[in-house]
This record gives sequence, structure tokens and C-alpha cells, in this order.
Amino acid sequence: MKHDEPPIGREPPDAHEPLGPDDPLAPLPYNPYKGNRGFTRAWHALKNSLNGFRVAIREESAFRQELTLAVLLVPIGIAVPVDAVSHVLLIGSVLLVLIVELLNSSVEAAIDRISLERHELSRRAKDLGSAAVSVALLVCGLTWVLLVGPLVAHWVRLLLDG
Repeated sequence: MKHDEPPIGREPPDAHEPLGPDDPLAPLPYNPYKGNRGFTRAWHALKNSLNGFRVAIREESAFRQELTLAVLLVPIGIAVPVDAVSHVLLIGSVLLVLIVELLNSSVEAAIDRISLERHELSRRAKDLGSAAVSVALLVCGLTWVLLVGPLVAHWVRLLLDG
């Protein structure tokens, strides 16, 4: 037995000391939505999701710009004459940008909730979120160039030769 451990069968003197709110082992506060199951849980999740979209559209200009891009590109991704997997890749790459932007916005909101003062870790977290959005945009751009680019080049050649 180590000298800092209580004897077997005995609890340390602070074993029943209440946990503070900052203690990682403290239980989370009661959440009335966590006990919901089935349709009720799905209904609350849908309401929260719709509220998230409303907030993103109202408050996040980058999300509005990317949503505008999605409104233009998704119908094109559906209509362009490619195989089914390419349709999924084209549309999925656009939706990926929206997903990553929503996550980036949530990280930024959480950091701003903690503190608006400048801090290196806050800056790092926001920069990493921005980098993630940039990667998603790069993936989207490459996907569209690689899958739609050859079709556009073919159509341009037909117009020039015709």
C-alpha cells in the first residue's frame, strides 16, 4: 500500500466532499430535453436545428454567402449529366462547406461567450475553424473542377468547332 492511499475498506476523508461546478467529475446540470425519447426528442432537435439555421442566416455573413453559392450549385449538381456518384460528390461537397461553416460559427460563438478579450488560444481556435472552412471550400472547388470541368471544356470545344 502506498503512503498516500487510505487503508483498504476506508474512504479518504474528502470522499464525500461535494464537487465544485468547475470539477470535471461534477455531474452536468439537469437538462429537461435529455430525458426525451422518440418523437418528442426528434421534435425538439428539429426546432433547435431550425433555430440554428435562422441564427446562422441572420448573424453570419459567411454562411449567407455560402448558402447563396449552395442555392446556385446544388441544382446544377443535380442537373449536370454525370453518374450518380458524381452527383453525390458535387452536392455533398457543397453541403460540406455549409456544415463546416456552421461548426466554425459555433466555435466562434462559444469563444465569444467565454470572453471577448484577445487571447492567443481564442485566436488559435478561431483561426483553426477558419482553416477548416478553407479546406472545405478547396475540396468543393476541386470536386467541381474535376467532375464538371471536363464537361464544360467539351461543351466549349463543341461551340468553337460548330
